[in-house]
Amino acid sequence: MVIAVDGPAASGKGTIARALARHYGLPHLDTGLLYRAVAATVLRGGLDPTLEADAVSACGFEDELLADAWLRTDDVGKIASVVSAHPRVRAALLARQKAFATQPGGAVLDGRDIGTVIAPDADAKLFIQATPEIRAERRHRELQKAGLAPDMDTVLADIRARDERDSSRSDAPMVAAQDAVLLDTTTLSIEAAVQRAVELVETQR
Repeated sequence: MVIAVDGPAASGKGTIARALARHYGLPHLDTGLLYRAVAATVLRGGLDPTLEADAVSACGFEDELLADAWLRTDDVGKIASVVSAHPRVRAALLARQKAFATQPGGAVLDGRDIGTVIAPDADAKLFIQATPEIRAERRHRELQKAGLAPDMDTVLADIRARDERDSSRSDAPMVAAQDAVLLDTTTLSIEAAVQRAVELVETQR
């Protein structure tokens, strides 16, 4: 069984995808980490993330980089949103994602174009959403736990900017697949959101 979980930043898609993977005993891939790995490689190499050629040159990273905790920092996340808008970067990472999605036994993948591009034939598709304000509050708490204290207005502005970049890019924009089921986590606890996600997957099997 292949489960595609899409949605914007801080919507809860990663938490839900990991929980679904545990529930069904399936391998999980946070595809956003691939773009974060490109971003980290760009930053470490002193390259320009707005230049497609520079970003493409950073796509040959080793899989070991995906375990680097630095990839999950907000600084890397901002650059990841920039490099992911380049069509040639998305093309370069497409094979890795499709290979994961088509492995024997199935998989759970989360990102922004799983149900539309990476695994359009997935057995179950979810699109996780929440209001920008709630997502900004969640991200703000995460950053505080990490010892950072950004201004809430700055976090919200970053969330909105990422949404705009992800939804307006010409190649594989963030959009719910026509056959995806929407799950709004704005008012849900983590436990309730996961329970609802399992119920929605079961209705699609």
